[in-house]
Amino acid sequence: MNPTDQSRTERMAELFAGFASLPPVPVPDDLVAEAGSLDIAFDPGDLDRLSRYLAMLFHANRHMNLTAVRDADEAWMRHIFDSLTLVPYIASADAKCVIDVGSGAGLPGMVLAIAMPQVRFTLLESTGKKARFLEAVARVLDLDNIAVVNDRAESVGRDRANHREKYEIVTARAVGGLPVLLELTIPLAVMGGHVLAVKGRRAKEEINSAQAALRLLHARVVDTVRTPTGTIVIVEKQRRTPRVYPRSPGEPKRAPLGGKAPADSRTDHEGGC
Repeated sequence: MNPTDQSRTERMAELFAGFASLPPVPVPDDLVAEAGSLDIAFDPGDLDRLSRYLAMLFHANRHMNLTAVRDADEAWMRHIFDSLTLVPYIASADAKCVIDVGSGAGLPGMVLAIAMPQVRFTLLESTGKKARFLEAVARVLDLDNIAVVNDRAESVGRDRANHREKYEIVTARAVGGLPVLLELTIPLAVMGGHVLAVKGRRAKEEINSAQAALRLLHARVVDTVRTPTGTIVIVEKQRRTPRVYPRSPGEPKRAPLGGKAPADSRTDHEGGC
């Protein structure tokens, strides 16, 4: 390790070492009511862990680019509540294995893992320092239902032994336009499994642009659900993904299936994780 990398590693270790002593971020008065309106209930300890997670997120954000949101109440709604809107769909699928593609700061994967300790979550993040942040948070919060994978979705999607067609649910938030997102997520889902893509106001336009990708990947949009913070696009995998997908790293973004994707508004072996 060269001196620059060693110094960077030491700074990161020092940053993460202070996580356990951070005061939690206060919970807004209306959060529980908002969650209840979507039939989302909190178990004892959930809100405390979510509060501590936000504290770690804000603290680490001073040193790395994790979120543009600085206001605590706004973060509770735009990050925590928005992630929690996926809980009913994961629960209804009785999913045991979920992968969050492009987890970044842990949205929605970390939030879902806190709220659903009975489900095994894989948080996939290609940026090393963000992956280390996720590992540190999971360690401080004692979350044993999380595995962090520091790799690209294109590479993981070709890993037949460990990841390809292994997950009942694949989640993605702010990963890119739907044609790109589908190529990165569909290969990870078991046949009959679902991708839950958190989108914004242009969800319908993105779906229209993704028809070629859906056809090539053997998938279909089965529902769209408008929530107070976004739109959940639910995609079902109908047949096994052709072996040529996903393409090489960077190719899905450079040349989206079916042509240029609009800006984001925001036959292999199956098995369990």
